[in-house]
Amino acid sequence: MAKVELKQPVVAEISEAIKDAQSVVLVDYRGLTVEQDTALRKQLREAGVTYKVYKNTMMNFAFKGTDFEALAPYLNGPSAIAISTTDATAPARELANFAKTADKLEIKGGVVEGNAYDAAGIAQIAQIPGREALISRLLGSMQSPITNMARVLKQIAEKDGEAAPAAEEAPAAE
Repeated sequence: MAKVELKQPVVAEISEAIKDAQSVVLVDYRGLTVEQDTALRKQLREAGVTYKVYKNTMMNFAFKGTDFEALAPYLNGPSAIAISTTDATAPARELANFAKTADKLEIKGGVVEGNAYDAAGIAQIAQIPGREALISRLLGSMQSPITNMARVLKQIAEKDGEAAPAAEEAPAAE
């Protein structure tokens, strides 16, 4: 079997993984201990992020002709790829959080929703809360004015309710 035939399934696997990806982040994992790498993989898996180590040439072939072609300059040295199809900020957020405890993990760059970012850009994206947190904030901000209005109406009703019996008692005392 020729070398090309052995490589095609790997390139196809990467292409399939990034086909519907909302974001892809490349990292340099050199220097991580086995325990750290295992913890990182577990954390990413729980966040719904696919994390895998591929050869740079395989990733380069898979990226050709896609939005992720902008990652080609970052494909030097050992590279691992983190892919999310559901939450665009999840790989950046999870990798940045993990990098705080494992200083050897280096974010190289990434593509989020079709836009390429360097390490500094990915660090900024990592500060964006997850989809669930954003939705809860939105619902909270939408609910807040309604809740405040309900409180005011309740206070007015209670105030009028206290005033009404006092007004009724005054004519009865006469």
